[in-house]
Amino acid sequence: MKLLTFAIPCYNSEAYMENCIKSLLPGGDDVEILVVNDGSKDRTAEIADEYERKYPGIVRAIHQENGGHGEAVNAGIRNATGLYFKVVDSDDWVDQDAYMKILAKLRELAGGEKALDMFIANYVYEKEGAKHKKVMRYSALPQDELFTWKDVGHFRKGQYILMHSVIYRTKLLRECGLELPKHTFYVDNIYVYKPLPSVNNMYYMDVDFYRYYIGREDQSVNEKVMISRIDQQIRVNKIMVDEFDLWKISNRKLRRYMFNYLEIITVISTIMLIRSGTEENLEKKRELWKYIKDKDIRLFHHLRSGIMGNAMNLPGKGGRKISVAAYKLSQKVVGFN
Repeated sequence: MKLLTFAIPCYNSEAYMENCIKSLLPGGDDVEILVVNDGSKDRTAEIADEYERKYPGIVRAIHQENGGHGEAVNAGIRNATGLYFKVVDSDDWVDQDAYMKILAKLRELAGGEKALDMFIANYVYEKEGAKHKKVMRYSALPQDELFTWKDVGHFRKGQYILMHSVIYRTKLLRECGLELPKHTFYVDNIYVYKPLPSVNNMYYMDVDFYRYYIGREDQSVNEKVMISRIDQQIRVNKIMVDEFDLWKISNRKLRRYMFNYLEIITVISTIMLIRSGTEENLEKKRELWKYIKDKDIRLFHHLRSGIMGNAMNLPGKGGRKISVAAYKLSQKVVGFN
């Protein structure tokens, strides 16, 4: 068994996928790199096959009909032989020094009495043209020790555990029944959210591991692209609403974290609908909040009563202007989009 499986979802990624693959190769025989060609129409498949030939036993090319980012991740989970599993998008890469430290710690923890369920490290916004690179750290988490949810401190707004920061135990992903929807963007939120109640033991290393590239105009997190794909964001939002009755999650700190996670996803859906400026999307905003209200009125009031929930639902044009101003401020603070 490999120690760590990387899945690289690739769709028409010929221009940048090699940089991603090369950053993972120093893991050597401890890792397997699954390059998932999701029905690409450029040289992605050819490049994947070249690396499989050049690095047998380490790189494996998986070819499938186009199913979207989520189905590429699903293929990675199905084919993984590693004890642990991580997704690295094809335009991103990892830092070498942090990589070696993480592998060494995973080797150590793999032989321990307690099963490690989730490993967390920092990620860095590699924003095109930005001189200062924003590093996302996790001050709420104990460092360099195994811990559980009861040991977790208070997460600040913006300190969310994202796909970029997490390594899961592969078997946990399978046992919790994770299956991401096809042909849907923004499923990375489901990928992190659904396994959380199955996570017992965690480990956080304060190293800047994952380099998250921001800057391509066609990138899914580009604001104009997000607005054009708003129906997919709403779909993910509703799947997360439906996934759990959060009130039944017994661990108080886990429950609070999951409420906060669902809140930020709902806020993003709401602000993108407001930013679009169309009456059709304002109606979709009303429909989304009605969906939540009909599903769980306690959840509805919980999400609406928070600072961000209130800010996103101020009445009239003036209220929407304030909502957008709050969003722009958070953009500057966190550095996303």
